[in-house]
Amino acid sequence: MPVYTVGEVSSYIKDTLERDTLLQDAWVSGEVSNLARPGSGHSYFTLRDAKATLRCVAFRGSRGAEHLDNGAAVIVHGRVSMYEPRGDLQLIVDIVQPEGVGELQLKLEQLHHKLETEGLFEPSRKRELPVFPQRIAVVTSPTGAVWHDIQTVINRRYPLVELALAPSPVQGDGAALAIVEAISAANAEPDVDMIILARGGGSLEDLWAFNEEAVARAIYASRVPVISAVGHETDYTIADLVADRRAPTPSAAAEMAVPARRELMAGILGAAQTLNSFIDGQLTAKGEATRQLESRLQRALPDLDTLRIRVDDLLRNVATHLHHAVSLNSERLGGLRLRLETLSPKDTLRRGYAIVQKAEDGAVLTDASQVKAGDSLGITLGQGLLDAEVTGVRDG
Repeated sequence: MPVYTVGEVSSYIKDTLERDTLLQDAWVSGEVSNLARPGSGHSYFTLRDAKATLRCVAFRGSRGAEHLDNGAAVIVHGRVSMYEPRGDLQLIVDIVQPEGVGELQLKLEQLHHKLETEGLFEPSRKRELPVFPQRIAVVTSPTGAVWHDIQTVINRRYPLVELALAPSPVQGDGAALAIVEAISAANAEPDVDMIILARGGGSLEDLWAFNEEAVARAIYASRVPVISAVGHETDYTIADLVADRRAPTPSAAAEMAVPARRELMAGILGAAQTLNSFIDGQLTAKGEATRQLESRLQRALPDLDTLRIRVDDLLRNVATHLHHAVSLNSERLGGLRLRLETLSPKDTLRRGYAIVQKAEDGAVLTDASQVKAGDSLGITLGQGLLDAEVTGVRDG
């Protein structure tokens, strides 16, 4: 046989208790005794009846803990666990109700706890209302004052929205089922973007249809946001807790659902003024920037008058230099002509010299040995040509 430690046994008992669904969702009635509230704000007490006692702890913030008092008869909700360091079996309490609250109130607390545990009241799942709704379905009685009040408020604040009545009885037998069907019908309309669920105040019994689980789940399943306006300011129902928004009255729900025409007009005028001021400021700034650019552009433009004068000066200088160059080159050309004329063979011939060439090939003779007797010659004089024949060759 295995031998277990005390801790192992305690852990096994604790795990066994916490796996038992009945013990994890238990409602227990009894009389409060040995109540103690230390500085932590938690409440430690014993719940007893004629047959047994049960240790309990209600941590700070537990709903209804203010009903705890020695000798008080209460109904509590909680889960059974075990405090292992001392081996104490205890009920961890999260709801406390006086025992005489009645069957309906107890049923309400039980449903509240169930839906809260499932997350139907979770704030993070609640949706924002459309800022400018186009069509709102109102689930309420067509014969009561609620429908008239909602129409009056909507027409005064935002007449652009279309209201659609989804008629339903709001109390009595069959009211819960009718409300569920009305919410479903409103969701089936493709252009409905919000639902207002509304009725006037009343007793717990009058408002009970809005505490039914079916209504809560229909609100939770709605594809569009739901505003719950059930009862007066002090009345809260399960529908209020599941809805995306809770309004204290039907008229307040209508005001919550649509923007105020006056506020919109004031906002539009304010925005127009802001826009005009912005545009004026932009125009002023851009105009000044344009003037600065124009000034910079003017300064950057060339001085055409000065450039024209400079061009004229350059043309005059070019013409002067060109004339001077032409004159100088003409003089140089004249000098070269004179030198050329001086060196010209014709000028030499005019002074009595002649050019002697062999007739057969035109070779100019510079040496007597280039010819022999009998060779034909051509002689060029200053004026005219002579044909001659060599009759003899002499050295000299």
